[in-house]
Amino acid sequence: MTTSSADLLWRPATRDGKHSVACVGETMVSFIPSHGVTLDAADTLALEIAGAESNVAMYLADHGVDARWVSRLGDDAFGRRVLHRVSEAGVDISAVRTDPERPTGLLFKSPKDPAKGGGTSVSYYRKRSAASAMGPSVLDETAVRTASLWHFTGITPALSPSCRQLVEAALRGDRPAVSFDVNYRPAVWREQESPAQLLRSLAQAADIVFVGLDEAQELWGSQLRDPSDVRSLLPLPKIVVVKDGSRSATAFFGEAQVCVPALTVDVVEPVGAGDAFAAGFLAGLLRAEPVHRCLRLGHVTAASALSVPGDHGPLPDASEIDRLLSIDAEVL
Repeated sequence: MTTSSADLLWRPATRDGKHSVACVGETMVSFIPSHGVTLDAADTLALEIAGAESNVAMYLADHGVDARWVSRLGDDAFGRRVLHRVSEAGVDISAVRTDPERPTGLLFKSPKDPAKGGGTSVSYYRKRSAASAMGPSVLDETAVRTASLWHFTGITPALSPSCRQLVEAALRGDRPAVSFDVNYRPAVWREQESPAQLLRSLAQAADIVFVGLDEAQELWGSQLRDPSDVRSLLPLPKIVVVKDGSRSATAFFGEAQVCVPALTVDVVEPVGAGDAFAAGFLAGLLRAEPVHRCLRLGHVTAASALSVPGDHGPLPDASEIDRLLSIDAEVL
């Protein structure tokens, strides 16, 4: 079943008449070789920050949403760099705590040889990081308790048993609405049990779910041939958004669905685009946009991430966003 573009999605309840989003998860400092050189051949490295949840928070702030990032950082220069960059983007960092015993996580990106398929490989140095020590007590932070929406990803439960307990606790009991991006990262799960069952269980308990068709197939089987198959696998969330790469994204809510094609973008770096899409979609949702405009705003925001080597790029100005929201608006 499809809907007209005038139909609206379910929305989380507000707190004191206002929407706010608490994004909980780890952010690292990332080292990126200059000019596309492989890591082993690079003489210089650029320093950026990388974290799915802080990416979402920064893009939400760009869209004018009250966004809070909640995490733990080491008492080190890397942690101070992360905190400065996220705060500079207009995100509330009042619930970020410093751990004097554990370091800030790091990652290194390395472009792959185009003759071997291209892309970018990522090496993580986040074991026993400050953020990996987070647990359910994080939910007691004021910035979390007073938010109208919580945002988590499937990365956090892979970091440690206590982080898994944190996400599980967030998805049960008396809680605000929860957004969950499956965000499957095989390298993070490499030393642990298969995450397929856990990630499906966590997604089923959330109110809003984001998942790529390709990652759903990798996690849950190649029999998931199109977005409607994924919705059948995840029938419980109020909203399921299935992203089909550079082609389209489909939102399912109740018995209805809306599909909107992606924008054409010259891709510099794909990492971070899924986080940007989630932020754009949530921003549209919170400001009561029709379904197709929520999806379109997700695509517009993702394009900003795709156009830069780091995870967070500048949004178009307001007039350009309005123009982009108006094109290709027909529901497929």
